[in-house]
Amino acid sequence: MNAFRPREFACAIIIDTLGRFLFQKRDDVPGILHPGKTGLFGGHREPDDETYLQCVVREVHEEISYYVPPERFDSLVSYDGSDLDIEGGHLRGEIFVARDIPAEALFVTEGCLRIVEQNNVTVIWSELSMTAQFAMRIFFSIKSKR
Repeated sequence: MNAFRPREFACAIIIDTLGRFLFQKRDDVPGILHPGKTGLFGGHREPDDETYLQCVVREVHEEISYYVPPERFDSLVSYDGSDLDIEGGHLRGEIFVARDIPAEALFVTEGCLRIVEQNNVTVIWSELSMTAQFAMRIFFSIKSKR
């Protein structure tokens, strides 16, 4: 990868029908970002022609085996800055929110499903990936303003 080209991603905070957060507990294997951490579902954008919304729809479908149509994703925040995961890197992406997803219908293909009550996110904070921490800070700051 070109050192000057940013990593591009899209991911989503997924909230189930009971108002709980559905996170991805990542596999604990070498060679992946955040082994063993808890993160958001999503991934890298395909170069050139894939939009961030198309990316999050594709990645979430691949990772939870449940299709969430594009209109169910609300944009939370765009990010363009220092890579949260790789020192010296550049990261660009979109974070979305998808609500009312039936947890019992999901089949997670990478890692495993971790269900967390909204008031328990602080309990697992140190287990969250940096991207998940960033997204949750934004989510809760917007929620508290409503």
